[in-house]
Amino acid sequence: MAIIKTTEKDQTEFSSSMSELTEYFSQLSARKGRALTYNVLTYGCQLNESDSEKLSGMLSGMGLEETSGGELDDADVIVFNTCSVRENADRHLYGNLGVFKTLKKNDRDVIIAICGCMMKVPENVAKIKKSYPFVDLVFDPQQLHRFPMLLRDSLRTKKQLVNIAVDDYIAEDSYFPIERKRKFRALVPIMYGCNNFCTYCIVPYARGRERSRSFDEIVRELEELASKGYKEVMLLGQNVNSYKGEDGKTFADILRAASDIREFSRVRFMSSHPKDLSDEVIEIMATRPNVEKHLHLAMQSGSDKVLKDMNRPYTIARFLEIADTFRKKVEGGSLTTDIIVGFPGETEEDFQQTLDAVAKAKFDAAFTFQYSARPGTKAATYENQIPQDVVTERFGRLMEYTNRYAEESNGRLVGKTMEVLIEGISKAGDMTFSGRTITNHLVNFTIPEELGIDIGPDYLEGRLCEVRIDHARPYSVDGVLVSLKGE
Repeated sequence: MAIIKTTEKDQTEFSSSMSELTEYFSQLSARKGRALTYNVLTYGCQLNESDSEKLSGMLSGMGLEETSGGELDDADVIVFNTCSVRENADRHLYGNLGVFKTLKKNDRDVIIAICGCMMKVPENVAKIKKSYPFVDLVFDPQQLHRFPMLLRDSLRTKKQLVNIAVDDYIAEDSYFPIERKRKFRALVPIMYGCNNFCTYCIVPYARGRERSRSFDEIVRELEELASKGYKEVMLLGQNVNSYKGEDGKTFADILRAASDIREFSRVRFMSSHPKDLSDEVIEIMATRPNVEKHLHLAMQSGSDKVLKDMNRPYTIARFLEIADTFRKKVEGGSLTTDIIVGFPGETEEDFQQTLDAVAKAKFDAAFTFQYSARPGTKAATYENQIPQDVVTERFGRLMEYTNRYAEESNGRLVGKTMEVLIEGISKAGDMTFSGRTITNHLVNFTIPEELGIDIGPDYLEGRLCEVRIDHARPYSVDGVLVSLKGE
């Protein structure tokens, strides 16, 4: 399998296809007597969100408007950007697809496309071909830059087009028009793919082998984002610390370059593999004021035996050593993790070792998952699968542990006044706002009327403020705004 960089010829064909599709949709809009709309439905991780921003940018560039409605079937072009990591994402896709059979029958101009990680699993592609022939286009994440060409070809042939790449492609973000979804936060992928081949994970098969973007192109993009007023950047990669630039640049070089841009209030990154986290990165986190003091480091299990079966190349002792180094060097920093319960062959003793590791690490938050076999992974073929009732019972015990330490972490903030980057209206509503501290603690807060602050979300989003923390919950803290910074 080769890694192929896009060429000037590719860019020319991209531009030509965009122009042809713009003309097609313009004529269709005139025939229908209204503006045409699109809807991109995203499942999965932040890299999928970044891919969807590019899909949205391309569709907007073709003259379509993003639908403002919440219904799945109220758009002329619907794109499902799928995830294959979690089983419920599969169910969401197939559950929603059934809605469109009648829609497509009533209006053959509607276009339905499916992309994302699920499309690298042959069983999923075969199922779509057999059961959902009304889907117009199927393609995989490596071909995101070819979306206009594939959509053009689908419309020309008026037949279902399935195009799954054999090779891994890499296209710089400057290749795409991007429709960013947040006014203050920008997602910036720095590398794609993964070489780790954890036995439970489909990502190396779905996203391909590791390939890193140009260091200079990343810095150019960061500087452009700063000039446009973005206050926060999220550096993304399946294994962001494994970045390797052609010129010998490392992830530490990118993190340092991003933090040198003073316009950024926050520089964040996801996700890290314990085997690739360097002391240099931890030192940058400790010393650079705008680099988030939060490290997400996936432990997955506290048992060395299970870690070996997962193909995770570290021991739990080494993981706890890294966690301890971070705690000592990054004052007040927060540590979060991923943990899988019920991996094939996990014994009660193995699970107890996971609980012991959680007690030692005292994670500020943990994302816990019940193991589910993903077709195409090595672990899915293991015979010693754990009964679901055992997995569910262990998961409940793990949740009690992790929630306890998360609430303790949040409780340590009570009584303090913390700097918060405002993200907008909280899900709680009632004019409650939400944001995050530089340690990634989620803060929901109200604004006293006597402060006389314009509380329009467009005005507050992306602003830094001071919030007094009054109450702790397992997953967030509550507080009251004290002041807006810069006023």
